Amino acid sequence: MRKGAFLALALSLFPAMALAQAPSPDERLTQSRAVEAMIWGMPAVNTDLMRQEMLTKTSGKVNQVIYWGRPLDWRNQTLTPNPDVIYFMVFFDTRAAGPIVLEIPPGDADASLTGNIDTVWQTALEDVGLHGVDKGAGGKFVILPPRYSEPIPAGYTALRPDTFSSYALLRSNMKSHSQADVAASIAYGKRTKVYPLSAAANPPETVFTDVKDVNYDSTIRYDASYFVNLDRVVQSEPWIERDRAMIDQLRSVGIEKGKPFAPDAARRKILAAAAGEAKAMLEKRYDAGFPPFFPNSQWMFPTLQEAIDGQGTTYADPEKYAVDARALLYTYGYVAIKRPGTAQFYLISIRDKEGKSFDGGKTYRLRVPPNAPVDQYWSITAYDRQTHALIKNMSRASRSSNAADVQKNADGSIDIYFGPKAPAGKESNWVPTDPERGFELMLRVYGPRKEFFEKAWVLPDVERMTAQ
Repeated sequence: MRKGAFLALALSLFPAMALAQAPSPDERLTQSRAVEAMIWGMPAVNTDLMRQEMLTKTSGKVNQVIYWGRPLDWRNQTLTPNPDVIYFMVFFDTRAAGPIVLEIPPGDADASLTGNIDTVWQTALEDVGLHGVDKGAGGKFVILPPRYSEPIPAGYTALRPDTFSSYALLRSNMKSHSQADVAASIAYGKRTKVYPLSAAANPPETVFTDVKDVNYDSTIRYDASYFVNLDRVVQSEPWIERDRAMIDQLRSVGIEKGKPFAPDAARRKILAAAAGEAKAMLEKRYDAGFPPFFPNSQWMFPTLQEAIDGQGTTYADPEKYAVDARALLYTYGYVAIKRPGTAQFYLISIRDKEGKSFDGGKTYRLRVPPNAPVDQYWSITAYDRQTHALIKNMSRASRSSNAADVQKNADGSIDIYFGPKAPAGKESNWVPTDPERGFELMLRVYGPRKEFFEKAWVLPDVERMTAQ
């Protein structure tokens, strides 16, 4: 066949070939609905991933306490965790056990918790601890099953989630990273108690499981396995009224309450494609950034206000349901706060002063001005830009104002360095990065004062150092 004739034949067949390879209407519908299901389900899948790590990798169980018996290192691959406190977590399940009591010990400036209690959808039930609803006095909080109507005994604060599953993230504060202060923080956290309300007259001993050496990875899976987690939530939890519109949406994906989720190879391929599409969209939105906290600054609010409002009030405003903003938040973090800005506050930065993404192979400096307006401490943590977890295989992840070895400048300011190698003589002020990966930063302030929000104190942008 002559070359021209072959080309003409190929061109004549192209529309038919393209038509044969194009997805069918049903396939297009499945993929588009799968993308929407990923966006809608993000906070619940985020919770389920953390819970499954406990159930499959540790001896911990629901209605018990797991904790990390040292400040967090890279083995904890939850999303943007705090390596300057001791973490305690409780995953509640009231389906069989009925109401569960979480007893918070009293605290003070020397020993305290900063805690949040959330539903499986990570809507805030209450903040507890020194700056929580108890203001450090401690208390007995009882997590109830949905639609529970029995009277609650005197002395208990009732929390009414709309799900059987919920969890508490409790951070036991440390004076420093010294061995003695870490031990004291652990001992204080272990004064927390968890037990069924039915056993309140004679509570059993609370079970604590140390998971500090576990590779605890709850980063978001952008593949077909995401829908396995989502199906688990759908099967185990009641439909919330605001989400009933998702029933048919999920059925077209293959998720239906009371039926097994068993996608065939063709559907798994569609779900994997949907996961990739959702990931690309969410990453683009994250990379676009958030509103700056300080004027003309690279330090940004950690999420969109509509997500904070919705998660903190269980979407009390009937005119709003910030599913998109919520999904974005739970791709890089977890937990919701009932009263943001009282116990803790966060800022993030994904770019340096020049507007360039942080490169783990370069060296950067952040000069923290003196007299930060916080009652407890501030910390700066570096995370992997791709996973939003602690950078793997690093000796530490953060530096904080309560680290005894951090060097101060003559005026009280503190220089923190980020890079693959510490500048000479600055090892105590250095946070290591992986030269093969990008990174991002989070500022935490515990006990922020009004001057912080009035911006009387300004944190400058991170600068790349020219001398490498």
